[in-house]
Amino acid sequence: MSFSQRFDEIRTGFERPFWVANITELFERLSYYAVFASLARYLHEVLNFPTERATNLTGLFGGLVWFLAIFGGAIADRLGFRRALSLAYLILAGSYFLLGSIGSSWLAPVRSFLPLVVLATILLVLPPLGVALVKPCVVGTTARASKENVRSIGYSIYYTLVNIGGAIGPWLAGLINEHLPTAIVFRMAALSVFLMFFVVLVFFKEPQRSGETNTASIAETLHNFVKVLRNPKFMAFLLIFSGYWIVYWQEFISLPLYVHDYINPATNTDRMLSTGPLVVIALTVAMSVATKKMAPFSAVILGTVISMFAFAILAIRSSVIAVYATLVVVALGEIIQAPRYYDYISRLAPPGQQGTYMGFAFLPIGIGSLVGGWFGGRVMHQFGEVAHQPQRVWWVISGVGIATALLLWIYDRVVKPSAQEPSS
Repeated sequence: MSFSQRFDEIRTGFERPFWVANITELFERLSYYAVFASLARYLHEVLNFPTERATNLTGLFGGLVWFLAIFGGAIADRLGFRRALSLAYLILAGSYFLLGSIGSSWLAPVRSFLPLVVLATILLVLPPLGVALVKPCVVGTTARASKENVRSIGYSIYYTLVNIGGAIGPWLAGLINEHLPTAIVFRMAALSVFLMFFVVLVFFKEPQRSGETNTASIAETLHNFVKVLRNPKFMAFLLIFSGYWIVYWQEFISLPLYVHDYINPATNTDRMLSTGPLVVIALTVAMSVATKKMAPFSAVILGTVISMFAFAILAIRSSVIAVYATLVVVALGEIIQAPRYYDYISRLAPPGQQGTYMGFAFLPIGIGSLVGGWFGGRVMHQFGEVAHQPQRVWWVISGVGIATALLLWIYDRVVKPSAQEPSS
């Protein structure tokens, strides 16, 4: 197929809701990653939480975002994507503002009443409620508002826009933290998602695929939810794949603290975390085309192997350059597996359950962050603060990743999952 034919396919293959939803997702990701990039050091250095407490809270923030997306997907099926997105952006605007105001004078009475760790925990729980609605709505809209012949390209576009936000967010956070208090990062994030509330109200129209009906009642929504839980092959795959995200999230949980404490405290770790998204932006669509004939699950395994080996680079040589090399290689693996992962999940979803299944697609990401916060804090404390051998942190983390890739390979050989056909 010629370039002009492919371009025409892309131009005509997506309905307007696809573009509106994915553009709002760009700004939602900008806000999320600006906050996430600053969070671990903010908790550790500004609020003076010890390393393990700071990583646990950071992991809680990231984990709840993705775990609640399971329920957000079921709610989105019930409410409709337009109403769910509108509600989500209102929740996010308010919660980011409150999180950035934790040290403000007007919250002093609350701080005197609640221990700081309790207050921080409560405020860190609020943003995930909004993101839990946004994610399944956007990927569900991508499935519903894309023609079959361009759906896999649609997920690549989605993932590229996600990473544009993921690159700009940490860069803006780094710029703000150089000149202004970190609280401004959270308020910038609040403003960004508040504007998206109005974009959805004005431009977004509920997508509807031919032959697909919305879930009609709460009882049917709960039935769909339980039915997915009772799919042992699907759930086993999600649990195994959680190992990928336990390792991946160390970029945001452990790496900023590691760079500051053991490599160079003057390094702008927020800007550093823009590296991976920039690689993804540059190469996702091209890599999607290059791996188009590869079965979705095979692409997931290949991407996992590449990403997980990347952390051994930092274990071998602890330097700023090694950190950048690690982030680049992780991103290369990510762009191979991530779009095909969503493609794989979307093809398993029965009619009317796109939101529910796409919500479950985020379960490994949530488990990875929740467990990764605890895991990263423990290995950082044990090998960094106790044993004074900080590079061993990355051998342990890389080992978990390689074990995950091996388990995925065994799963592929033993279970023989469905939806293996390459995209048409």
